[in-house]
Amino acid sequence: MDSIFVYLNPETASEGSGPLHGLKIAIQPNISASGWATDAGSNALINFKALEDATLVSRLREAGAVIQGLTRMSEFGFGLAGSRAGDAVSRGAVDAEMVLDLMGESRLAAQRAAVCGFKPSYGLISRYGLIGLIPSMETCGVLSRSLKNIREMVKIIAGPDERDFSLPDEKPLDFSPQKMNPKKTTVGVITETKSGLQGDQEAAFHAAIDDLKESGFRIKEMSFPDFSLFSLVHKIVGSVEASSCTGRYDSVRYGHRVPGAKNWNEMYLSSREEAFGLLVKSYLFQGAFFQFQRYDAYEDACRIRARLLADMQKTMSKVDFLVIPAANEVPKEATASLAGTYEQFSPTVFASVTGQPALYLPSASGSAQFGFQLAGPRLGDARLFALGEHLLNMRQGGKS
Repeated sequence: MDSIFVYLNPETASEGSGPLHGLKIAIQPNISASGWATDAGSNALINFKALEDATLVSRLREAGAVIQGLTRMSEFGFGLAGSRAGDAVSRGAVDAEMVLDLMGESRLAAQRAAVCGFKPSYGLISRYGLIGLIPSMETCGVLSRSLKNIREMVKIIAGPDERDFSLPDEKPLDFSPQKMNPKKTTVGVITETKSGLQGDQEAAFHAAIDDLKESGFRIKEMSFPDFSLFSLVHKIVGSVEASSCTGRYDSVRYGHRVPGAKNWNEMYLSSREEAFGLLVKSYLFQGAFFQFQRYDAYEDACRIRARLLADMQKTMSKVDFLVIPAANEVPKEATASLAGTYEQFSPTVFASVTGQPALYLPSASGSAQFGFQLAGPRLGDARLFALGEHLLNMRQGGKS
């Protein structure tokens, strides 16, 4: 397990007797756990240790969960290159893992591990104590073999936090188990999301839709002509936010510092040159370009984002859920580039741009390639769990 974890917690006893008593959970080192290394997988934060628990960590511990250790992650959680997200869950080392989802990482990690992966609605879970990169899009996702585990964890960590000013003042959700009536439930299929599917992947997705039909769900084919713009908007808006966020890493109080600099400015520039990996550095350069050279393009992207959000809300008003492919096979070497990363995540970035919840369910055969995503309206998380649990229950022949 050494290649999965960068740190294993020697204290394995539950810290409380709450509803998550004994549940073993892994986190990434961009989620603060007091006294633990919290470098977010980057030289920019090397040797930094968290001063206190993130809100979600303290809530999990109070509920009796065991924070088992830190898993290997990509730099700042951006993409999955170098990440081992999902491996600890698939190998049974933990019951669940918390993964920061910036563009679909929790769902694609779940796909790779053939487990369930959930990205909550934006604003549902406190980001206090998280080291992020894209503040208006990122949220903490959960991976587990058990969808019930995910629901119970989200129930514990969701809700208001006076230390996170980005959380909207909204009524807490009820995550109690719900009944799902297929005959009164419409699932939308966006035509444009099927265009890139080929061979076995296409057949598997159509088989999943057929299963929904046979289970009694109403299927509605829909068009979303601008679906491809979600990636473009994320690429521009996300990179500008990332460039702004990482400006704080100046190598003064923590992180990598180049020795021998003649003055502060030289130290700052030289240290930042070595602080970030190539993928993140490319993203930050792109963000700086749109921030300082083509701000008009950034403003256009923000306007397009608002239009896409309105279009998605209109789409969701016609259906209860969406079913969307998750697979987009990209050569492994291509994921080290910015273009390849966005190609890999093109089926998943929509939920980050809109802030709506999305759930990955593995295929019934257990194949790591042929699962699918389900998405609901923002703050429709509880209903999305009900749908997922209904479908998994159907696979088991109706057994609970």
